[in-house]
Amino acid sequence: MNLSQANRIAILISIASILAAFFVSENVYEQLPHVEDEFSYIWQAQVFARGQAFTPSPAHPKLLVIPFVVDYGGLRFSKYPPGWPLLLALGVLSGLTSWINPILGGVGVWLTYRLGQKLFDHRTALLAAGLMATSPFFLLNSGNLLSHPWSLVLSLSLTLAWLDLFFEKESSSNANRVPAWIKVWVAGLSLGVLFLTRPITAIGVGLPFFIHGLNLLRRGGRKIRWQILLIGFIASGIATLLPVWQFLLTGNPTQNLYELWWQYDQIGFGDGIGTQPGGHNFFWVINNLVLSLKSGSGDLFGWGGISWLFIPFGLWAVRRNRLVEPVIGVPAGLILAYSIYWISPNLYGPRYYYEGLVSSCLLTAVGIFWMEEWSTKSESPRLPRAIVPVIVALLVGFNFLAYMPARFDSMRNLYNINHAQQTPFLSDEAQTLTPALVIVHAQEWTDCAGLLPLQDPWLTTSFIFACDTDDSAETIQQDEYPDRKIIHYDPEIREVKLEP
Repeated sequence: MNLSQANRIAILISIASILAAFFVSENVYEQLPHVEDEFSYIWQAQVFARGQAFTPSPAHPKLLVIPFVVDYGGLRFSKYPPGWPLLLALGVLSGLTSWINPILGGVGVWLTYRLGQKLFDHRTALLAAGLMATSPFFLLNSGNLLSHPWSLVLSLSLTLAWLDLFFEKESSSNANRVPAWIKVWVAGLSLGVLFLTRPITAIGVGLPFFIHGLNLLRRGGRKIRWQILLIGFIASGIATLLPVWQFLLTGNPTQNLYELWWQYDQIGFGDGIGTQPGGHNFFWVINNLVLSLKSGSGDLFGWGGISWLFIPFGLWAVRRNRLVEPVIGVPAGLILAYSIYWISPNLYGPRYYYEGLVSSCLLTAVGIFWMEEWSTKSESPRLPRAIVPVIVALLVGFNFLAYMPARFDSMRNLYNINHAQQTPFLSDEAQTLTPALVIVHAQEWTDCAGLLPLQDPWLTTSFIFACDTDDSAETIQQDEYPDRKIIHYDPEIREVKLEP
């Protein structure tokens, strides 16, 4: 297989991954946010799309609540860093919000292929790209509104630029077609923007490159030292925009915006950090890691809890390949970085380690080919020649026919959030009641969640929704919303009543 043939196949795999991820967005998630993070991201993206950084806090902010959107000092803003909402704002402006992550996922598949070419060969690169494109972990996170596909692209851009700069002898000749100063800027910008998107992830991803950079500063020549320092300078300059952002919103550059929603939502160890008894400690580090690895053992490739099967063989096969060292260091860096954070969510798989997916795909691909070669290279084959391809084919078939359909079904109607929640407010009869303030008599915030996409951050839409989970809606007075009717809504029976 020549280069052009491999490239065409990789492009087809990338396009297929975009379509598959959009299928998940459309048919699994109904193009709706489902977890608090997504509501916060899309809210902030809508604000950015209008050229603003925040909105004024409304009257009764605890009733007119948006998950993980903070009201502080009379301002309303997302608790999250601005990197991802800024990019998501392009989707808001173009009307293609649900396509942003699938496209980023497809770019991630292509960059994984390019990295596989650089580290190994065409066939390994193609297999790694194919493994990623069929990964339930990849598809579940490429079809939602979370920030991981963007951070995956940034991590891969950093990796490719870094390897081109500092492993030129091992790299292909194609690497030298791009001027070194462009690679420096790509590496620095990627790491800096990653920090503005997911700060702890940036620390974890950047750790193996930081260690390698220290070694290059000690042993490299003058040119290499300047390149390392410039990458650090660019990344640090962009990263300082995060405290600037925090100062803009709160007047305090060191204010952790997460704490404004939950005071215990901090990094570190000790009492008062996290929700666990006694606070975050080493026991919970191990507990979170075990839960994440258990989740990932199935979601990674959908191989029924043994998705890691070929990774040990891949590690053995690359043990003398220096070019691979920073790449396989990323999962370890992420595990170490996130050990200081008290929670490890696994609803979408172990998503805090999502950027380590690249290493898993590459090592699995290498491990498959190494195992195949090892089993057949002697005059008396250790195993039947077709055994490894058959095993892989059976595992992939199990993923497509059993694991993936069941996993996708488990995510449909997540938290009972769906388009059906909006039906009572889309009828012609309901429109005659507008503009209206709808008091939703809810048991949980999720009873209101499916309705929130019907309103904008400035509360100027036909319907705005007050989520009343504690019978406090009587504090809302008609004269506070003189231009709106007051409507009471029971989500259990889906009954709309106009206030007398």
